[in-house]
Amino acid sequence: MKSEIKSLTERDSICIWHPYSQGFNSTSPVPVVRAERIYLIAENGERYIDGISSWWTNIHGHSNPHISREIALQASELDHVIFAGFTHPPAVQLAERLLNILPENQSRIFYSDDGSTAVEVALKMALQYWTNKGVDRKRIIAFENAYHGDTFGAMSVSARSAFTNPFGDLLFNVDTIPIPSSDDDETPLTLLDNLLKTYNNQYAAFIFEPLVQGAGGMRMYSASALDRIIRYCRGNKIICIADEVMTGFGRTGSFFASDHLKEKPDIFCLSKGLTGGTMPLGATSCSEEIYSAFLSDDKSKTFFHGHSFTANPIACRASLASLDLLTDPACLNAIKRIQNKHRDFIAQIKTYQCVSNPRICGTILAFELGNDTMSDYFHSIRDWLYFYFLEKKILLRPLGNTLYLMPPYCIEDFELQILYNAITQMLNDFSIKKLNANKSYTPNGTVT
Repeated sequence: MKSEIKSLTERDSICIWHPYSQGFNSTSPVPVVRAERIYLIAENGERYIDGISSWWTNIHGHSNPHISREIALQASELDHVIFAGFTHPPAVQLAERLLNILPENQSRIFYSDDGSTAVEVALKMALQYWTNKGVDRKRIIAFENAYHGDTFGAMSVSARSAFTNPFGDLLFNVDTIPIPSSDDDETPLTLLDNLLKTYNNQYAAFIFEPLVQGAGGMRMYSASALDRIIRYCRGNKIICIADEVMTGFGRTGSFFASDHLKEKPDIFCLSKGLTGGTMPLGATSCSEEIYSAFLSDDKSKTFFHGHSFTANPIACRASLASLDLLTDPACLNAIKRIQNKHRDFIAQIKTYQCVSNPRICGTILAFELGNDTMSDYFHSIRDWLYFYFLEKKILLRPLGNTLYLMPPYCIEDFELQILYNAITQMLNDFSIKKLNANKSYTPNGTVT
């Protein structure tokens, strides 16, 4: 007798290990078989609005015709070639175009696979820069509450948390300072000054997420405060690394969050929106000064780093297609339109008692539920919120008690209004009394 044909979800449960999921008690994943624009289409035909651009990557919407067409063309011409000793048109063209929109001090592009590897490359560049110079600088400064990825170097420069605890003894030490706040932008500089006095001339680099700390709870801070920190670091010859994996490619209203800065970082880490959310690709750019420290007839000064799929031609072609769309005035206008709509909506929900610290930066909208103005990743409200919106066929992925929107730029006003209406209904259904009563919120939305 033939075995019963299983659904995609059932087959998944037998063979897949999902990221950031506790297999012991997690609910079944939504089986998506197709996607178009802002919609994810499930096996049963139900359509979900992707309100977070599928982990902040899909900036132009799903299955964009222009990007899809370019991917297909490239696959028929050149699928892949080793990038050590070889090159190809999409890699060169993409590097040229990226350097054209990055700050003028950027000179070279090094390709990798994703955001974490782009950060790993940046850290290794900065550390080996000083080694090649014959200078002993190995300490690194980062912001508290940072998240830079899940590989070991990226974890080391990220906040110590439940994500990193199992590996704590294996991570290298990093000195941290708080992000500037509207109430206090002096403390970070004071602490930085104290660190530099304590460890004189030992710092190799300062790494940061410019303007918005993503996974840390969409915490936002001013460009002027960051400018002061970068200026201080530069005065002490500390290499400044901008992790623009999330903030790049229009998310903060400009091509890069660093466009809002007067002081330009020495190294940039790029991924996520780089390919329009279609293919994995990472890129790390650097100044000519950084690159020149690796030029030598001494082979030990070579940057010994690479990936099997470095500068994959299909991924590079997807990125070129994404840049076609991003630099189109229509896309830039859409980003401004979303930002204005977010600003109007934030003004509307400020009156709710259970809304704390409502804020926007470009196309990112965020606020906390409850009196706490800081995100608590393990807050019990998280699952309640996630399933509340999933039942309404909306994909939002709260960071604990922090709810945020980060939609694709192709979203229409009426679709934004659907998201806003769902959030407003949630706020009406919810009360500050329930949130602060230390109740347990179960995945199906009940309160115990």
